[in-house]
Amino acid sequence: MKSQKVFFITAIFSFIWLLSVSSLFAQPEKYIKQLTELDAYYSKALSDWEVPGMAIAIVKDDEVIFSKGYGVTEINTKELVDAETLFPIASNTKAMTVAALSVLVDRGLISWNDRVINYLPYFQLYDPYVTQNMTIRDLLTHRSGLKTFSGDLLWYGTKYSPEEVVRRARYLKPEYGFREQFGYSNILYLAAGEIIPAVTGMSWEDFITKEILKPLGMSRTVLSTNDLPAMSNVATPHTTFNDKVIAIEYLNWDNMGPAGSVISSVNDMTRWLMLQLNQGVWENDTIFSAERSREMWTPQTLQGISHFSEQHFPSTTFRAYGLGWGLFNYLGRKIVQHNGGYDGMISQTCLVPEENLGFVILTNKNSSLYFPLLYKTLDVFLDGNSRDWSAIMLERTKEGEQRDKAEQEKLQEERIKNTSPSLPLEDYTGTYGGVMYGNALVIAEDGQLIVQLEPAPKFTGKLNHWHFNTFRITFEQFPSLPQGFCTFILNHEGKAEEMKIDVPNPDFWFTELEFKRISDNSDKK
Repeated sequence: MKSQKVFFITAIFSFIWLLSVSSLFAQPEKYIKQLTELDAYYSKALSDWEVPGMAIAIVKDDEVIFSKGYGVTEINTKELVDAETLFPIASNTKAMTVAALSVLVDRGLISWNDRVINYLPYFQLYDPYVTQNMTIRDLLTHRSGLKTFSGDLLWYGTKYSPEEVVRRARYLKPEYGFREQFGYSNILYLAAGEIIPAVTGMSWEDFITKEILKPLGMSRTVLSTNDLPAMSNVATPHTTFNDKVIAIEYLNWDNMGPAGSVISSVNDMTRWLMLQLNQGVWENDTIFSAERSREMWTPQTLQGISHFSEQHFPSTTFRAYGLGWGLFNYLGRKIVQHNGGYDGMISQTCLVPEENLGFVILTNKNSSLYFPLLYKTLDVFLDGNSRDWSAIMLERTKEGEQRDKAEQEKLQEERIKNTSPSLPLEDYTGTYGGVMYGNALVIAEDGQLIVQLEPAPKFTGKLNHWHFNTFRITFEQFPSLPQGFCTFILNHEGKAEEMKIDVPNPDFWFTELEFKRISDNSDKK
């Protein structure tokens, strides 16, 4: 945590900012009280959550009334964040993909209820009925039957092309019935993006640039990490590792672009927000129609309200997903929002159409900081009786960390000590794989087993014996992931016939991956 002295200095800079705000933004006098309160709150929350940097912008009544950076782009270089600093917006990309498809709907080239296989003949899911009846609308509303984040390891860090990722989705077993329940799917948004080249002959990237980014003048926004070396003022991802905040490398997301690859600044994003609030119109140019806008903000898939939400947000009586946007009510208004998670970068966009209000929050660390800032900003502008959401959520986060620590202690207690592997290490080596993900290679090196996931070379994990035929696995190139377990299953002959990997985390289901023994390394001895 930063000292009171540092916070006092931050407050001084905030005061200096307020002295000049009237020359930077239109009509600030009307909102000076709200912006003064928010600016101080944002600064303190950034320090309290130990996030290196963030940028926030607010639009109201077709004007940018606030646009500012906080903290640093990278903990080592200490370069300051400003309103032009680039951050990945991750899943906030999805609304842009929906906007692009809306252009095609307006032009009569597609319909939301068209079957996906009419455009992507290779599209196939586990259930033949679902394959035949999945519509473009289904792709965009997370109601396929797959559980949340199912299949994300097919694209994350792999060499698979977008089409290959979609093709492999046929092996993912559904968790729910078709159109029965919400299950967030990046892979199906990728499939939705693939419809654009199928219809137009243009790549998703070229179409988004031509139809959205250029008309809006979003000149600093890029669609790939490959574009970043040529850019200046770029935020670096961070995470907490061994109780210390560290910088981590960017990972390329080109093979899932329509679901999350956009990288932007808050200044550019204000244009996107105003386009949305104006229902598809930008400077008298209609990008997509008001009818499409209403469809985006219409509930398509209902979501439940958690016990936590019932306690803390009693005015929220519904939650749903529209087309590329999450929807709920708060303090009597309809809220249209989405967040995004890139490893080391978390973002939030929010619209309040009735108030002609929108804002964007971009941060450069894995944390839930965006969440209290979302509600604080809503409270200030909607005249809510604001609570200290940052303190509430920080305490909740610390409680979660304590539960995680207790779980690790429990695992240690349950570990069966003084055991050894059933086989010599060499007898575990070989190639394991399955049709959905592909192969993994197990090798022995300097008296230690190493697992290499061939589709994703960075997923190379060292194995340390835990008990019997179970080993601890650590993927060192992904410090955001905890340690997991790798267990070898022996057949009746006592030979390793299968490998199971489990890395408990909220984003990736390693347990979906099948690794049956294909061959051993006897021919290499």
